[in-house]
Amino acid sequence: MNVRLTTAAPILATCFLFLAQALCAQDSVKVGDRAPDFSLPGATKDSIIKAGVRLGDLVGRNNIILAFYPADWSGGCTKEMCTMRDNFASLSDLGADVFGVSGDYVYSHHEWAKYHNLQFTLLSDHNHAVAKAYQSYNPQSGLNRRTVYLVDRTGKVAYIDRAYDPGSDTSFNKLKAELQRIKK
Repeated sequence: MNVRLTTAAPILATCFLFLAQALCAQDSVKVGDRAPDFSLPGATKDSIIKAGVRLGDLVGRNNIILAFYPADWSGGCTKEMCTMRDNFASLSDLGADVFGVSGDYVYSHHEWAKYHNLQFTLLSDHNHAVAKAYQSYNPQSGLNRRTVYLVDRTGKVAYIDRAYDPGSDTSFNKLKAELQRIKK
């Protein structure tokens, strides 16, 4: 009997994982859905925002770019956020506000934003609750996945890039094209 249980355990575990993935996929945020609301502490190069930034308070002003990334001070994340920094004026011209989201503490965000002269807010999702709500959390690494969501002025998800590539201009250009489309 022990042999049967030993053989069945991996099969049952695999079935459970497939079932869990299927259930999560059904709850997945899709283009056209209302963006899940949240409130997170944040930091800029100038200050720490302990009171938090609430998505619902931002809706209606501009389009909102939520750029989930794994961690401050890493190569790919630095490239991604510096691309946003270097294109900040053009993104603003297209009616977008940028928010980076990672699990790092606000103090790390503040120092990293100062070091790279980032003009936008970095949000601290230390327990990854927001990343999980946006299917942007990787449980294997314990870090956020590199994903980008564009929330329009009405609070609906207008664009999703679940595999944002900071090493190529393609992902950023797709984001800009979508901003141009919804600006019209």
